[in-house]
Amino acid sequence: GSNSSNVIFREVFIHGLVLDAQGRKMSKSLGNGIDPIEVIEEYGADTLRFMLITGNTPGNDLRFQFERLEGARNFCNKIWNASRFALMHLEDLEPGAAPKGRLELADRWILSRLNSTVGQVTYNLEKYELGEAARELYEYIWSEFCDWYIELIKPRLYGKVTPESRKTAQQVLWYVLSEILRLLHPFMPFISEEIWQHLPHRDGTLMLEKWPEVREELAAPEQEKQMSLVMDVIRTIRNLRAELNVAPGKKAEVLITANNDLSMGYLQENLDYIKLLAQADPVELTLQKTEKPKEALSGVAGGGVEVFLLFAGLIDVAAEIKRLEKELKALTAERQKIEAKCNNPGFLAKAPAEVVAKEKGKLAEVQVKEKALKERLAILDPTSGE
Repeated sequence: GSNSSNVIFREVFIHGLVLDAQGRKMSKSLGNGIDPIEVIEEYGADTLRFMLITGNTPGNDLRFQFERLEGARNFCNKIWNASRFALMHLEDLEPGAAPKGRLELADRWILSRLNSTVGQVTYNLEKYELGEAARELYEYIWSEFCDWYIELIKPRLYGKVTPESRKTAQQVLWYVLSEILRLLHPFMPFISEEIWQHLPHRDGTLMLEKWPEVREELAAPEQEKQMSLVMDVIRTIRNLRAELNVAPGKKAEVLITANNDLSMGYLQENLDYIKLLAQADPVELTLQKTEKPKEALSGVAGGGVEVFLLFAGLIDVAAEIKRLEKELKALTAERQKIEAKCNNPGFLAKAPAEVVAKEKGKLAEVQVKEKALKERLAILDPTSGE
């Protein structure tokens, strides 16, 4: 007889079916089954596990797509490479978990964002929203820890600032990476354990470590706001550089205007970050200018901030005009071709509705590109539209 106090499982989580890429059930008769062992051999167990978890939403089936496996493998590689970089710079780390030196904005920001991520991942796991928990962690690791924090602390790790600031950067890096591995372990047990075993001052298996907890003292909403503006300005400069095809290592002269003292203060305090990650030097900061600089490309960042990239001496203006004119000519020809098609009564009468809609969509896309190119040309060559 059954004994009610001997409950084997108190909670059971049932996920949807894993379907093939076309949304069909896997079966022998269709021959569309996928052997997990083969997938693991090619992509790795953590990759497969992470792909299945991120594709999981309660109550829904999951399509097995190899492109999503590629994405998960790229993420594993990103973690591996970032961790190898970190370990290289943690070899002489002094014991002691808490960073002792003065924390910079980047340190306060990454710790505050870690805190929020711990809260979100824990909350979603407790609700069995496994996919959501994994996505939160993915965003934090890739978009914040790897893309921003590691890049921002490189000068400190390379000893280009002060010995104290290098120590602080090491301690924050070690602490954040340790917490990331704890959060990552249920999703990627093998990679996280392997990296953990190489972390200085960490003993035993990661599997038995305590799950991270939200620490109120790490929350820094003000620093998050500040960092958000700095990142936005850096992104804006990067986009302007890309539009002008500026060579990656070339320093660009930048003028930044802010229409309020708060944004101005944030930017003044963190000018080094902007110079470092946007390859910008010299950078001039000013409260709202009435006179906009000539020969400059402009972009708007958040917080009432406008950015101007001065292109004199940065690019060969004549060559860039020639390149844009050539591109514009090709786009105009393409637009005319699509327009002729869309205005042809025979095509409109015979072609299926979705084909007509597709052509009209293509036309709208080309028109947007054409307009942007004309605007770009007008900045470089004010006589171009005459």
